[in-house]
Amino acid sequence: MIFYKTDNEIDAIRESSLLVSKTLANLVEMIKPGVTGIQLDQRAEAFIRDHQGIPAFKGYNGFPGTLCISPNDQVVHGIPTHKPFQEGDILSLDCGVKKNGFFGDSAYTFVVGDTSDEIKKLLKVTKESLLKAIEVAKVGKRIGDISFEIQSYVESFGYGVVRELVGHGLGKSLHESPEVPNFGKRGKGTVIQQGLVIAIEPMINLGRKEVIQEKDGWTIRTSDRKISAHFEHTIAITKNGTEILSDFGIIEKEIKQQHQILI
Repeated sequence: MIFYKTDNEIDAIRESSLLVSKTLANLVEMIKPGVTGIQLDQRAEAFIRDHQGIPAFKGYNGFPGTLCISPNDQVVHGIPTHKPFQEGDILSLDCGVKKNGFFGDSAYTFVVGDTSDEIKKLLKVTKESLLKAIEVAKVGKRIGDISFEIQSYVESFGYGVVRELVGHGLGKSLHESPEVPNFGKRGKGTVIQQGLVIAIEPMINLGRKEVIQEKDGWTIRTSDRKISAHFEHTIAITKNGTEILSDFGIIEKEIKQQHQILI
């Protein structure tokens, strides 16, 4: 069942989603060689709680962290560790917040120091695919139109689209219907209606689309060990059109201020 949201509920989800974005922006200055995932995770948890939020991922089905930190060939659901980041690493930081009874969810892939042009292009194309998908997320369109937009764009560059993991609805629960795959056909799937709130999150591999799950039961990694990128926005279909409830702008402003690589 899909739970369509009222304007007031969308406002609450926006507040949670913005806190996610502010949390990620707050971490930017720490994203450098020598810092560990545990350090980022501790800071993220403190920031969320200081702003009257609850880390949505911590304890979710037993997950131990506030953040999913997935470096390099890890796609998603990476567990924060004590291993220091190295120059050239890329980090998918996925964060969820519950505030005032509603969830927000967003992810951004960062560069530690500098990296190759090949990897920068993967990140750029993945983020562009998300924005292209949002452009077609309108009343009367279908979920398959979103999926097709992502798949057709990234595959034109020869990248692999992960099949096993998808975007999702959210609201009073972190994961709700409908699922939002990053692959699919136009004109298929649920019709998009006013009040729909979904997280769209392309997970795109430099190489093959296949992934494996590590023995920790969480970490998803590319089967060919090539790099993967991940960007995610929470969006709402409102009477005023499609609104992005999370905000990359405040993250990217901080990246510029820290003189880091902006994709």
